[in-house]
Amino acid sequence: MKPVGPIPADFAAIEGELAIGGQKVSALVERAGDTPLFVYSRAMLDQRMADLRAAMPHRLQINYAVKANPFGPLVSHMAGLVDGFDIASAGELALVQQAGIDPERVSFAGPGKRDAELEAAILAGVTLNCESEGEARRTFEIGERLGITPCMAVRVNPDFELRGSGMKMGGGAKPFGLDADRVPGLVHEIIAAGADWRGLHIFTGSQSLDAEAIAETQGNVLDLAARIADDVGRPLLKLNMGGGFGIPYFHGDQPLDLSLIGEALAKRFDALTATLIDTQFCIELGRYLAGEAGVYLTRIVDRKESHGVTYLITDGGLHHQLAASGNFGTVVRRNYPVAIATRFNAEAVEEANVVGCLCTPLDRLADQALLPHADVGDIVAVFCAGAYGASASPSAFLGQGSAQEVLV
Repeated sequence: MKPVGPIPADFAAIEGELAIGGQKVSALVERAGDTPLFVYSRAMLDQRMADLRAAMPHRLQINYAVKANPFGPLVSHMAGLVDGFDIASAGELALVQQAGIDPERVSFAGPGKRDAELEAAILAGVTLNCESEGEARRTFEIGERLGITPCMAVRVNPDFELRGSGMKMGGGAKPFGLDADRVPGLVHEIIAAGADWRGLHIFTGSQSLDAEAIAETQGNVLDLAARIADDVGRPLLKLNMGGGFGIPYFHGDQPLDLSLIGEALAKRFDALTATLIDTQFCIELGRYLAGEAGVYLTRIVDRKESHGVTYLITDGGLHHQLAASGNFGTVVRRNYPVAIATRFNAEAVEEANVVGCLCTPLDRLADQALLPHADVGDIVAVFCAGAYGASASPSAFLGQGSAQEVLV
């Protein structure tokens, strides 16, 4: 038997069924018309933001990283909760524009921005987080051609990383950002070109559950930003300190200690250098805000045994939940939080493998999991599906198509 990950505590049952937003999963599926289905909870998004606001220093702003979940209704809901938005493509730019989000609240990062994307960003008035000297110079040229002053920040590749992060995005050779020692020179070039210099973006890593490591890294980010601002010779308008806050996916994972991070950051804010004393600080979070608020629902279409092993075969799979299948950066596959949603309160009595409908052995949603007895027609719930699910999975694989999404 292999344990499943921890189901977020916010979920409860109604008449024995998993409930999301006060509604039974069977009712949600009936309203949607079919499975597979992603369901996102407004109440859980609201609560996560409230908890974050309570724990973090008052002056710290919170941005939503759209790449985590670009579902239009969810993005629109987040507009009323967060201070800003971080995007990484022209497609995401169009999405925030459609949501009516003020471009002053938007920053655009990414190491491979095409000229058309730079032009769209300049026309929209969002802040471009420049990742190289070459990208900055293309931005100058496009701005001059358009007759528009571009808003520009510099993304820094720091000489340190976030310890224990799932994906390291700083320290050493990286495609992201400009090596720290070259940043002051580029900032001077941006200012000399007449662009609107907005500040720095320093992102070190993601998916960390180590609060002490996050606090240490945030301190290192502040120290680096202060050194760069001193070298530039002017106060720093804004500092995007990145994210890194993780959520528990696997057995044994413990939730992040927000209070430790908030207290450590408050102490640092109380002792800022002159070049940072009036700086606007923000962090960018995606997975941490939306991940636990989402559930993937998929129906069992067949139950079978092979050499004494039970398989529950669903109408969903890795084409919607690549991460849960273990094929999105996981070295050793472990089970996500999984449950039989239509028997949510039932006793776990059998070991079963939950697999998807694709013709590949990679299509696994749970291995050797101890679950209630389930049969054809029952609904399986995969939790922590609110980030990097629908948009980060190969929905076109084998012609299966996308899952439906709802915000409740």
